[in-house]
Amino acid sequence: MSAGVRGRRFVLALYALLVAFAAVAGALFATVVAEPEPPALFFLVALPPTPTGFAAYGAVTVAVILGVPLALVARVSAEVDDGSGSS
Repeated sequence: MSAGVRGRRFVLALYALLVAFAAVAGALFATVVAEPEPPALFFLVALPPTPTGFAAYGAVTVAVILGVPLALVARVSAEVDDGSGSS
């Protein structure tokens, strides 16, 4: 197994762990705080102020905030590894 594959697996596992942690933190927040304000996903989609709503809010927000730059880095690194990058 090459170092690149192990590195990618590690990064994906860490990404999944952080998204899961955000979901658990959101659910715990809604459980502990009395009558929280309902979250709005990307200021567009209103979610219910329940543990499930806050878990979805936390997971999706962290997934997008970390996933978009991660996908861009993966794309650029794949082009550089292939030797087809413009340098």
